Amino acid sequence: MFQGFDPRVVDFMWGIRFNNERTWFEAHKEEYLTYFYRPMQELCRQAYAAVAEENQDLGLISRLTRIYRDARRLHGRGPYKDSLWFAIEQPGDGFWFSVPSLWFELSPEGWSYGLGYFAPPAAIMARFRARLDRDPKGFEKIVRALSKREDLVLGGEEYKRPKGAAPTKLLSPWYNRKGFILSCSRPNEGELFTPALYDTLVDAYRALIPLYRYLATLPGDPDPRENVVI
Repeated sequence: MFQGFDPRVVDFMWGIRFNNERTWFEAHKEEYLTYFYRPMQELCRQAYAAVAEENQDLGLISRLTRIYRDARRLHGRGPYKDSLWFAIEQPGDGFWFSVPSLWFELSPEGWSYGLGYFAPPAAIMARFRARLDRDPKGFEKIVRALSKREDLVLGGEEYKRPKGAAPTKLLSPWYNRKGFILSCSRPNEGELFTPALYDTLVDAYRALIPLYRYLATLPGDPDPRENVVI
């Protein structure tokens, strides 16, 4: 059972950031496993089990990153990450950032969680805007429910040239984004070191599931950019 992260995980994360080399990591590998990876693994397992059990029709999977960077993509960086994250999502053929995901991340600066649809294809966002135009009330219901939460903040890159005007004022912050990040960020203190972190995450994921379901069904909509021949 997840019991919270040990406060020593913070020292490890800062340590690997400033000593990103094999010698240092091998000397502190047991700290990585004990304070960082294994608790993250257990938190991922429990959170996934709760969400997947309640949403079996979605066919969700979980993904937990490892600390080792891809040696082919170091680009002058050290071989290790100084943060770990996990995601709960549907399996897809594209990159992780092109599908909606429920996620949690722990880094030296703090921890965060939420729903990310970081870089969906342009065709998906065209479908999203078209659906809002057709049925704004359906998404307004989701937005109103999420607006009652004080922890989740909407973010994501917006188009420099707006694609149009939202059908209602409530939907305006959503309409011209390239992707979505609805997230909460907190410092590495307090709840992070207690079992209550699990409850916080699952509570947020449950609140975000209606949005997840909405986004996950967008690929099934017709592409409004295509000419329809009758």
